[in-house]
Amino acid sequence: QVQLVESGGGLVQAGGSLRLSCVVSGGTLINYYMGWFRQAPGKEREFVAVPAWIGSTYYRDSVKGRFTVSRDNAKNTLYLQRNSLKPEDTAVYYCAAALRLVGDRAGAYYYWGQGTQVTVSS
Repeated sequence: QVQLVESGGGLVQAGGSLRLSCVVSGGTLINYYMGWFRQAPGKEREFVAVPAWIGSTYYRDSVKGRFTVSRDNAKNTLYLQRNSLKPEDTAVYYCAAALRLVGDRAGAYYYWGQGTQVTVSS
């Protein structure tokens, strides 16, 4: 059974950085299209960074230039490096896996992690 486990969340001041990790177990990272999503209190879940065509990544506008997705296939781990954090980045962050390219449609991702809380103080 495929499981995704996020880590790396916490409390950080505005302008700081955090790197989130998502470890895939029960499966191989390279077999999945991996995305990052987040959900702030009282808001719907939204995409942060999702796979696009030809191995590229599609970032939501509010995080472009600040967030970067990377992966270590040998460790079966996906990362989300987040710099210049803002209070509006406060949310629970999730990684998700799909078996095909599904873009930013959260409902189309099949596997989800439990989420990791990130709080950015002003």
